Amino acid sequence: MSRYRRFAAATSLTTAGDGVFAAAVPLLAATLTRDPRLVSVVAAASYLPWLLFSLPAGALVDRHDRAALLSCGVAAQAALAAVAGGLAATGRLGVAGLTALAFGLGACQVVAGTAAQALLPSLVPPERLPAANGYQQTIAVVGQQFAGPPLGSLLFAVAAGLPFGADAVLLTVAAALLATLRQAPANGRAEPRRAPSSLRTEIAAGLRWLAAHRLLRTLTLLAAVNTFCFQLASATLVLLATSELGMSARGFGLLLATAAAGSLAGGVAGPWLLRRLGDRAVLLAALAVNAVTVAAIGLAPNVVVLGSLLAAVGLGVTLWNLVSIGLRQRLAPPNLLGRVMSVHRLVGWGLIPAGALLGGVVAHEFGLRAPYPLAGAIRAAALLVALPVLISAFRDEDGP
Repeated sequence: MSRYRRFAAATSLTTAGDGVFAAAVPLLAATLTRDPRLVSVVAAASYLPWLLFSLPAGALVDRHDRAALLSCGVAAQAALAAVAGGLAATGRLGVAGLTALAFGLGACQVVAGTAAQALLPSLVPPERLPAANGYQQTIAVVGQQFAGPPLGSLLFAVAAGLPFGADAVLLTVAAALLATLRQAPANGRAEPRRAPSSLRTEIAAGLRWLAAHRLLRTLTLLAAVNTFCFQLASATLVLLATSELGMSARGFGLLLATAAAGSLAGGVAGPWLLRRLGDRAVLLAALAVNAVTVAAIGLAPNVVVLGSLLAAVGLGVTLWNLVSIGLRQRLAPPNLLGRVMSVHRLVGWGLIPAGALLGGVVAHEFGLRAPYPLAGAIRAAALLVALPVLISAFRDEDGP
């Protein structure tokens, strides 16, 4: 089995585990409390590590064997999931413990996620990178949204600890697969070596490079607004589905799986769309679709409409990811790629905890539907402000 195939197989297992976890955590939170603010705290905790640890994680990824770091990060996630399964099975996992668990798993994902994106360009030839990114997005959608959530909600309906145990098993097998990868570039791009400079100096180099690149800098700032709005809207989705629209725990997992249809379509069709239309057209269309559909979710009269709108959001998010990730992988120097990825995640994901907390407050004060039109309006305004800069920056990047 080639290095990339082992990497892809491990990705399928980790994303399935992530999907199981993604369904189980909000369901457990909703059984522990019906306060939207507390539910949003749990959601915020899983993203807070991106704000705290992104920069040092990027420097470590550029210093060390990326495959080894990825394997260690996934193994640590497996250990935490196993602990969570034991606590949930014995009824000793409360809101505080669930929040701490979400934070711990998020910290592991900072290292694993940064290492995975930086590792991929060394596993395939440059001309196959867009297709590989599209395949990775498809794997992620199938695992995180199609296979994982129904399994997680089904296991949760049987026993609260079962989904966490299943997550631990999947992650353990994935970590073992990743441990077999060795640093041997398939496309001639040299992997990073440990540098004698300080961690602070290396982090500063990544910051300076991204800040000086007009297109990637603009996309990073736009990502910050969009992810803030996404979490503002989705932090209390479980309450909207179960309390407002009357879904069961099993139905919530199916809702997440149905919503993944758009994401899957984006992963499959995205590379073809990029070849036909180009990065700029696909990116702008994805941003416009998401601004409209996020706002419309607040008006969804039933779960069928809700699922359809969530599918449209998934389509937009996947297309955005394909363009954004691909541009960073192509434009950033290989020896800086981990740090550029981490700076993007720090800025682009740093506001997610704030979005989750604001979403909980807005839902508590104005109703469970209120966060969605607010998030859609902010996204639309950000797109209008960034549009002239994006058009000009893409034109400069493409050349005359």
